[in-house]
Amino acid sequence: MFSLKNKSAVITGGGSGIGKAIAVLFAQQGASVHIIELDKESASATTSEIQQSGGTASFHICDVSKQQQVVDTFNAIGQIDILVNNAGIAHIGAAATTAEADFDRVMNVNVKGAYNCLFAAIPLMKAKGGGVILNTASIAASVGLVDRFAYSTSKGAIFAMTLSVARDYLHDNIRCNSISPARIHTPFVDGFIAKNYPDNQEEIFDKLSKSQPIGRMGKPEEVAALALYLCSDEAGFITGCDYPIDGGFIKINT
Repeated sequence: MFSLKNKSAVITGGGSGIGKAIAVLFAQQGASVHIIELDKESASATTSEIQQSGGTASFHICDVSKQQQVVDTFNAIGQIDILVNNAGIAHIGAAATTAEADFDRVMNVNVKGAYNCLFAAIPLMKAKGGGVILNTASIAASVGLVDRFAYSTSKGAIFAMTLSVARDYLHDNIRCNSISPARIHTPFVDGFIAKNYPDNQEEIFDKLSKSQPIGRMGKPEEVAALALYLCSDEAGFITGCDYPIDGGFIKINT
């Protein structure tokens, strides 16, 4: 079950964190993985890790906010069976404290970046008779989080984008779903805590962990397992859906 043999998977932001876990798992399941990254070091390291484990992977340095770069990169890849729109950045701030430049930066990467990849991938999928798209949204699309105005706005757009694409391409055999993680323990989280709370890192980590009712952060590998299911043939009857993976945050958080 959940084989991706003979399938080509493009994963944006695939060099680290959730994207890396998805890339590694998809390669284990037989996919030819294409990592889209700005960070050459992380992209190269993840690609080498996959290849050393017997998988097939390559990386492409590309700024997803630049449409022509994305189109050229995707056309060079050619066959795209699976697109995982995972690249994204965060920002701390409320509506009245978010500078225009910061808002634009988040929108350019999180929203325009996903749009650019859809713009480039969908024609390739249509030409080959179908495909699967998975967008990384967030619990921030469904609940109010303190000081996450720009980030929440961008992830709400991703959720709406998912519904639109699923509806528009029903008859082209293209499925589109999204996943909404809560806090996942990645190097980004460790870096965020170290930068903003250098004097009480353990306390903040514990606080963030316990904000999920289940009592801990998620693991990138757990998100990757959900992504694998949704991108596999076994999920062929699923489109236009968002799947929280949040330790109970949305439904049972008290």
